Amino acid sequence: SSGQWRRQHHRIIIPAFTMRLTFPPISLLLALGIPNDVHSFTLPQSSRNFPNNAFSTVPSLSSPLPRTGSITGSTTTALYAKKKKGNTKTDNAKNAALAALDALEAQEPAAPATATATATTTATLDFLEDDDEPLSKKEQMALEKKRQKESKKAQKEQERVASSEKEEMDKNKRKKALKALAEMEAMEKASGSVVESSSDGVDEDDAAPMSKKEKKMAEKKAAKDAEKNAKKMKKKQAKNLGISVEEYERREEAGELDGVTDEGVNGVNGDAAATTMEADTPPAEAAPAVKKEKLTAEERIRKDRPPPRIRIMESSQPDYIALRLENIAITFRDQPVLKSATWGVQTGDRIGLVGANGAGKTTQLRILAGELEPTAGDVVKSNKDLRVAMLRQEFIDEIDLTRSLRAEFMSVFTEEAEIMESLAQAERELEQMTGGEDDADAMQEVLDKMARLQAKADVKNVNALDSKVSKIMDLMGFEQAEGDYTVSMFSGGWKMRIGLGKVLLRDPNILLLDEPTNHLDLESVEWLEAFLKNQNIPMVIVSHDREFLDQVCTKIVDAEGGLCTEYQGNYSRFIELKKAKMDTWQASYNAQEKKRKEERAWINKFRLKQPQTVKQKEALLEKQAKSPDFVQKPPFIGKPFKFRFPPAPRISMEVAEVKGLTHGYGDGANPLFVDSDLFLEKGDRIAVIGPNGAGKSTLLRILMGKEEPDKGQAEIVGQNVYPAYFEQNQADVLDLDKTVVDTVQGESHGQSYNELRALLGQFLFKGDAVEKKVEHLSGGEKARLSLCCMMLKESNLLILDEPTNHLDIPAKEMLEEALQHFDGAVVVISHDRYFISKVATTIVAIEDKKLVKYGGDYKFYMDKSKFMKAKIEARYFAGGSRIGAAPVIDLEELAKPKKNFGGAKTANMVTRKDKGIKNAKRNQSS
Repeated sequence: SSGQWRRQHHRIIIPAFTMRLTFPPISLLLALGIPNDVHSFTLPQSSRNFPNNAFSTVPSLSSPLPRTGSITGSTTTALYAKKKKGNTKTDNAKNAALAALDALEAQEPAAPATATATATTTATLDFLEDDDEPLSKKEQMALEKKRQKESKKAQKEQERVASSEKEEMDKNKRKKALKALAEMEAMEKASGSVVESSSDGVDEDDAAPMSKKEKKMAEKKAAKDAEKNAKKMKKKQAKNLGISVEEYERREEAGELDGVTDEGVNGVNGDAAATTMEADTPPAEAAPAVKKEKLTAEERIRKDRPPPRIRIMESSQPDYIALRLENIAITFRDQPVLKSATWGVQTGDRIGLVGANGAGKTTQLRILAGELEPTAGDVVKSNKDLRVAMLRQEFIDEIDLTRSLRAEFMSVFTEEAEIMESLAQAERELEQMTGGEDDADAMQEVLDKMARLQAKADVKNVNALDSKVSKIMDLMGFEQAEGDYTVSMFSGGWKMRIGLGKVLLRDPNILLLDEPTNHLDLESVEWLEAFLKNQNIPMVIVSHDREFLDQVCTKIVDAEGGLCTEYQGNYSRFIELKKAKMDTWQASYNAQEKKRKEERAWINKFRLKQPQTVKQKEALLEKQAKSPDFVQKPPFIGKPFKFRFPPAPRISMEVAEVKGLTHGYGDGANPLFVDSDLFLEKGDRIAVIGPNGAGKSTLLRILMGKEEPDKGQAEIVGQNVYPAYFEQNQADVLDLDKTVVDTVQGESHGQSYNELRALLGQFLFKGDAVEKKVEHLSGGEKARLSLCCMMLKESNLLILDEPTNHLDIPAKEMLEEALQHFDGAVVVISHDRYFISKVATTIVAIEDKKLVKYGGDYKFYMDKSKFMKAKIEARYFAGGSRIGAAPVIDLEELAKPKKNFGGAKTANMVTRKDKGIKNAKRNQSS
């Protein structure tokens, strides 16, 4: 029966390409003459091993199958067949295939024989289907999977359609909102106000009209955005001004911000605001764009740190004097000078402030004196009436050379002088009165005025001024008879005493001395040392004279890298402590870096094998670098910078001559030279030495033709001599308003900008330092700049008057080496004995108004005078330099080209006689 046949067979789904492989081609079956009346067939035995889900659909009988070509694509065939027992399975399969083919051909419409081979069809073949028979579990599962797949496909299609509809609706809403904003903008423009809008580029014809609800929502959104943008603008402007938002609102209400412009209109509100403003403003009246200015380093520090203050100590003893700097920072525009300087001076201290040129030593003195306000930090005083007096590097500018010595000292008392002048004027008015009744009231007014002035004079103790001046003149070493001499008659060392005396006449509580030993000879330095050690005034001294600091100071403050470090003791003790500190610092840094290097090596080795541990170690290294206990790299003290003078042009053997020179001041009352002679030849390096006032600078001025001698001659006599003259106060003639690079360009002679920058770099003016103004340079930096300008001109005779003033130790060593390699003639004046011992090969001493020539270096000169030698050696200190013989440099040998044929220097030299087998055998045989 049919039910029994159904139970013996099951539904099998076979793909079309599998059918082609399993059954013989249809054309072959037709050729064999298989009958067409076959209604059922059985699958071959090999097809029973197909998986259950290998077949999906069966082509419908009404759908044509391709007769030629291969079947491609997703075409599948589902066949229902009975299972037959016996050996006729193959025949039944052939018969069933032929019957199926005949059924398809019967229903196939006429079509061209050349149909496309890739056409596909899907159908279902149901043979002998019984509706009453239930489906098996496999059939139910396959059917359920098919339904789920179709359901998901239909759901995705619905979602796609819904999404496209939603996008279309949103697009219409956006067009409506933008159109409403455009209408609102037009309405507000008509009423005279400008509203920001972002509706540029919207086609109003395409936008649909908005409903009342949409317009209301758009207005609310626009108001909210405007309020948000206003808050952003307030916050940004408050940040630019360095104040809080509340303070900004308060100032805005008070009308204090009327002149403040908005720097961020394009940054906060976007391009829309700028577009609106441009639309409303005519091109001729359009306001220029406001460019945001970049804050300088000084402005950033003032913004980030609290403002500087002057504080008074709360509890201090009546006789206690103290002045202290705490976390002081100073920056000139973008040039930081000090970062965080903390140190102080108190009763009993004599502090030496040391450091390289440009480290901020003079700047700190000006802050202590109240002349300069720091960028940040506090100045702490023991009391508010503290009197601080300062002797500047340029003290000579404060001296009137035309005054007498006594009048120059009296010029300190300006307030007292005004009181005395007012009293004298009142006395003259009183003398002019006749004493009648008409003059009674006027006379009484003058008498009352004189009484008030006399009271002030008594308070100022003006009657004791002459005795004060006489006392200070005696203290400074002046004779009373010299009080009537003009200041111009005194030498640089004695002028320093005048400046120091004027400072002491102010009766200071704290004394500040900036380079006091410049221009001083050994005798004057020794006098100053003894004078300062006998004073009870707390003092701060800036000097590069290490022997002077070792003799005077009780504490050293080292300014380096924008910071200051205090060391107890004199200069020799400072050298010892600093060396120990730097050694410890370097050792700690080396140990730390060794450990970090090992950690980094481990990280690189196990980066792929243990990524989590590597990540933790990297985070730990980064955390250590940000820790306050992290040891920073110590400052590197490398080779001193160096420069060379331009090659000297060819010069004759005779350079200059002094013959029968007699010269002096005061109509011959003070002769400096009497019948003196000197001859200068090519290659001479002469140092002129002598006490202050002996006439050293005068000799150089006469030699350069800047001053006429009283008798005799002193002039340049050689051929092709091109002198370069460095005056004693050469740095003082620089234009303070120019920058460093502008100053050098003004002195150049055709050099390019790159050549000038390279030359400035040799003198440590690099990067932004070339843009510093001369007024912000230290004394040493000005001296270096003057030397740099002098090198722009070729010369073969250098005449240098005190070139080492204001220079620190590295700069002096630089100048020493440059002069040693100069192939012209040199005449130099200096009170720095170490500098002379390194440069000069001939010493000319001014003794008894004569020029005495010593044919040797400074050590040779010391050996000739046992008294001078004992005096100099007594000033040596531990860790300091000793005077030795001048270095001998063969310039001709250096000028020869080097012969280099490759290979090692010792290639043909046997350094060890016992090295090698042959030498060993030779030694044994001998």
